Amino acid sequence: MFTLFQIFRESPYYPKFAGGFFFIVVVHVLGTLGYLAISGWQAPPMDALYMTFNVVTTLGFAETVEAARGTGGRLFTMAVAFFGIAGTWYLFSTFTAFILETNLNQAYRRRRMERTISALSGHYIVCGIGRVGSYVADELLKTERPFVVVDPDERTLAAHEERTGHRVHLAGDAADDDVLARAGVARAAGVFAVTSDDSKNLVVSLSVKQLNPAARVVARVHDRRNMDKTRLAGADEIVSPDFTGGMRIASAMLRPNAVHVMDMMLHTDDNLRVEEVAVPPAAAGTTVEALGRRREWLLVAIRDAQSRWHFNPAPDTRVSPGDIIVAIVSPEGRRLLERALGGPAAG
Repeated sequence: MFTLFQIFRESPYYPKFAGGFFFIVVVHVLGTLGYLAISGWQAPPMDALYMTFNVVTTLGFAETVEAARGTGGRLFTMAVAFFGIAGTWYLFSTFTAFILETNLNQAYRRRRMERTISALSGHYIVCGIGRVGSYVADELLKTERPFVVVDPDERTLAAHEERTGHRVHLAGDAADDDVLARAGVARAAGVFAVTSDDSKNLVVSLSVKQLNPAARVVARVHDRRNMDKTRLAGADEIVSPDFTGGMRIASAMLRPNAVHVMDMMLHTDDNLRVEEVAVPPAAAGTTVEALGRRREWLLVAIRDAQSRWHFNPAPDTRVSPGDIIVAIVSPEGRRLLERALGGPAAG
């Protein structure tokens, strides 16, 4: 019932209903005062109020105020009935229109979605769930990252939900600050600006950086001439699917086995990925040997605070807070590695 009331308050019918209810209250107040005056202020106030309520609701009980039986009293009763019944019908017609014209199921889903999103933190926002956005969403699902999808086409969102079972999405223009705010951009770890429109991706990048400068933005650019503009707008990384696809085609010809290894890794049941894990303060002085070599992860490289890379680090290599460990891991392996480092997963 509380949710229904919230939906009603947000509808355009609420001001009309509130106005109609106020009108009914005024009719009852004036009716009560009128019957008191007709009785020479001798009738009990409760009788005068009850008389007004009977007239407005057409219950038809006998007059509780004796003086109302006179000509003047009955004329006044007719006036109270006319305005009271008119106001009551206005209330009922307004609420009926709200019920008939509002998709309550959709409204409930929207409210539930907003509550789900409001509980998210450190999540990702995928702006545009077309061909590229669908691949991004699939990767986030496979690596078990929380995310919100934003797209203006509700049919596209419904198709995404049906295909993946992922239900956290919003219908709206991602270039709109209000839509980004509803998607929790202030608490988001990153935003994917992957619509099919370069100019919209540029605006999304700019809006995100204004709303949450700490959020990482990866933007899709079709025309390479727009790369510098999008980067200046705030995008941290620019990806051109056409350029990347061309490089992938060339690699498939020139280094087929290396490409095959990466493809096989992406299609294993363990959902192996090349991931990066930040070293927390609790891991100060830990060595690669202390972390151990486990089936759940394979350390590839370490980038230290000076941005120097150490590939295939030796067992005695020490990791320091702020370093970034790059490893081949599954989603569970990433959590185990974070736990071994004393990071967030340790709890």
